[in-house]
Amino acid sequence: MDKLTVEDLDLKGKRVLMRVDFNVPLDGDRVANDRRIRAALPTIKYITNNGGKLILMSHLGRPKGKRVPEMSLRPCVTVLNALLGKKTKFAEDCVGPAVESAVESLDEGDILLLENLRYTNQETDNDPKFAARLAKLGDVYVNDAFGTAHRAHASTEGVTHFMDQCAAGYLMMKELDYLGGILTNPAKPFVAILGGAKISGKIDIIANLLPRVDNIIIGGGMTYTFFKAQGKEIGKSLLEADKVELAKELLAQGGAKIILPVDCRVSDMFDFDARQVGALKTVSADAIPADEFSLDIGPKSIDTFRSIIDTAKTIVWNGPMGVFEIEDTAEGTFAIAHALAEATANGATTVVGGGDSASAVELAAVADKVSHVSTGGGASLEFMEGKVLPGVAALTDR
Repeated sequence: MDKLTVEDLDLKGKRVLMRVDFNVPLDGDRVANDRRIRAALPTIKYITNNGGKLILMSHLGRPKGKRVPEMSLRPCVTVLNALLGKKTKFAEDCVGPAVESAVESLDEGDILLLENLRYTNQETDNDPKFAARLAKLGDVYVNDAFGTAHRAHASTEGVTHFMDQCAAGYLMMKELDYLGGILTNPAKPFVAILGGAKISGKIDIIANLLPRVDNIIIGGGMTYTFFKAQGKEIGKSLLEADKVELAKELLAQGGAKIILPVDCRVSDMFDFDARQVGALKTVSADAIPADEFSLDIGPKSIDTFRSIIDTAKTIVWNGPMGVFEIEDTAEGTFAIAHALAEATANGATTVVGGGDSASAVELAAVADKVSHVSTGGGASLEFMEGKVLPGVAALTDR
């Protein structure tokens, strides 16, 4: 890559200020899923093994500038201690004299985790004075938080204006290598699988990928806006009425590249909050009852999508095929997850991006059987849309 990496830095004896993405789910005072913490371990270990004095900073949740005890990063210390086999120190704030004193007490190889950056709005406001106070804590800066790279915040962009060397960590490098590779030089056939609730969140991705891919498979709630554009009955299924004309344009532009479901799983009752659906039946995509909800792709669609995936050499997946949070309507999403695992075993490069898709491959127990699961939902979306990520652009050029 054309930016400095952690391997380019002289770390011994240096205070290394590192942005990580420890925005993890909590269950009381316990980390419910440590995937994002584990993803940062290669960079953490490299820095500490090479004599760096490591200061970790992250946000967690949306405390909106207030100290919310339920959003403290302290539970992450327990996870780090277990994973690293050494004690991580914790600061009760992210700037100020007490934090500076804690930093100065660090020896080579020590780790200090700062409290939630978003306990102050100066972080999300990218306040220069706050960024300067963060920069005061380190000699060099490392960004390993791809999940926040699409935001120009004080800890991702502002801080770089006050430090001479700003480098990418291993996770950042891995994300950019995989996502950049599929956009610039994908092995063919190249297939994109796009799902999720709304077409509005995927418009720019579809537009950016259409010239590059051999096929775009469409599933999830966004399917029904495309169906409506084709004049199909969609019943009570999810619809973005103001995007129907856009869907028509995309279908005309994509032609045979865009692959829609041929059958659906429908029900006359759907209560997402209660995680309940009524009796399910499979119908043709042309025969969705006017008074029912379509909630998943059907078996013929699964077979069609799988046959395309089986022949692909590069696959990117973003968004579930149905309401996968409910067991009865998760079959389509899990089938795609397993198809990607099989494709990976057969030599394809498979990249899963987006929070729901990442959750799906974990629930399907295949997260370690695909090439890469992105840690950045919004960041991976914007990267695939062809946008410049502020947290990446701000790093030092080589």
